[in-house]
Amino acid sequence: MDLGHTTGKTQAAGGDLVLADLHAHAFELIRPTQQRVPFVFASPHSGRLYPQSFIASSGLSALSLRRSEDAFVDQLFNSAAALGAPMIAARFPRAYLDVNRAPTELDPSIFDGPLTLPAEPASTRVHAGLGVIPRIVRDGAEIYRQKLPAREAEERITRLYRPYHDALARLIDETHKWFGTAILIDCHSMPSAAAVPDIVLGDRYGMSAAHALMRRAEREFEQHGFSVARNAPYAGGYTTHLHGRPMLGTHALQIEINRALYLDEERIAPLPKFGDVRGRIAEALRGLTTIETMLLRTNSGRTMPWAAE
Repeated sequence: MDLGHTTGKTQAAGGDLVLADLHAHAFELIRPTQQRVPFVFASPHSGRLYPQSFIASSGLSALSLRRSEDAFVDQLFNSAAALGAPMIAARFPRAYLDVNRAPTELDPSIFDGPLTLPAEPASTRVHAGLGVIPRIVRDGAEIYRQKLPAREAEERITRLYRPYHDALARLIDETHKWFGTAILIDCHSMPSAAAVPDIVLGDRYGMSAAHALMRRAEREFEQHGFSVARNAPYAGGYTTHLHGRPMLGTHALQIEINRALYLDEERIAPLPKFGDVRGRIAEALRGLTTIETMLLRTNSGRTMPWAAE
């Protein structure tokens, strides 16, 4: 499997066409003909365009690199536009750049010189190897064979990270202006495990979204055959932390779906029941997006830590 062929291009002499494509179009934005609901959907980890230079710098197989993906989550939630909501999806892979991290969550130890960007190497996620530029894939394997040029940090943050977050912020701001409130649904998948339910909803323990939104999401997914847990083991990551401001009329809810429901995790390929799962998610989202905005009351409470996803 050659991930660089995902775009139908190969690396040209002296240049990486896949990376050039990503620099030109860091994300995919799907808008409805008319936005009818105050929802914005985001898929930060489903990107599957792997720069040839990245593959060459890694000692891992193409399949190992893909294990960090929230594979096909953008397709699982692609009913957003039909429901009248925009959806943004990163095109670059999570193993290359994780936009659900703060831009300062950089590990200086993986670079060959001093960084020009502020860094927080003491971050728990950075220490674990899962910073904004990850050192490991999700199974713990080291990504790089040698240190990266220091310029890589600024290039990835400037050319990919900031365009994605700027576009997401604009979508949320536009939605808030049009509807008087905005609801971000951050879409993810989680590795399968015997004790993990079908769906984990994360609102940072009530800090990033109104309680009514959490209750409605829980009810809708349960009504369509999913088992649901709240905030454990995933309470919400950087994106929900950044945009979840219920007292200001902006709500952020993270949704994690168990990969065992739809994905062959060894081959990184959709299971035959993928279409059924996608259809049930679409119906749950249809019910969720009809929530009356007057029910989205503000929350109060102490600040809670945010989790890895």
